[in-house]
Order: sequence, then structure tokens, then C-alpha cells
Amino acid sequence: MNPSESGIALRFHLSEGRRHHGRLLWEWLLELARELDLPGGTAYRALAGYGRHRRLHEAHFFELAGDVPIDVIFILRPADEARLLERIDAEGLALFYARMPIEFGLTGPAGG
Repeated sequence: MNPSESGIALRFHLSEGRRHHGRLLWEWLLELARELDLPGGTAYRALAGYGRHRRLHEAHFFELAGDVPIDVIFILRPADEARLLERIDAEGLALFYARMPIEFGLTGPAGG
């Protein structure tokens, strides 16, 4: 078994159609993480949800890019988390996020 590392699960909660610099914000976040050479990130589209304004957002079959929630999740070392958040702050973005301490690692032979 490979040793695990301590890190951070950083999860951003966005509206699907929100944009930054003309791009969908969730796409922009993933591209930013790649530019910063972070190990990876994933965007998940929700079926439904509501936020601080208490308005329900639901996915419907005929909607393309609507107003449903999107979660973008990164598993990061603390230094990488700081770099990502600094760049987001420099863009002047106000994003809601959840930060959770985690342990992560790989199964199988070393170097898998």
C-alpha cells in the first residue's frame, strides 16, 4: 500500500451559465488549474439545488446551458490551494467554496 498524503478538497459551487472573460466559469476554473499545473479537477452538473437566494434551480430535458448548480472539485496540497485562491482573488471573483481537510493516495504498486 502506498502512503497517503494530507491535503485539501476545495469545492466551488457555481451556477452553470455564469461566465468569466466570456467563458463558462466552471471551464475557466479548470483551465486556470491546468495553467497552474495543478494535479486535476472535476466539474459535476447537479440535478437540482438552491443557494443563498433560496431559489430552486432544476435541470430540465430541453435546457442546454441553464441555471443548475455546478460543483468544481480539486484535491490539492496546501501550497497549491493557496496559489489557486490567490489567482481567483486577483481576478476579482466572489465564489462560494467549501474547504475540507482530507487524506489522499493511490492504491496498487508504487508509481501505478
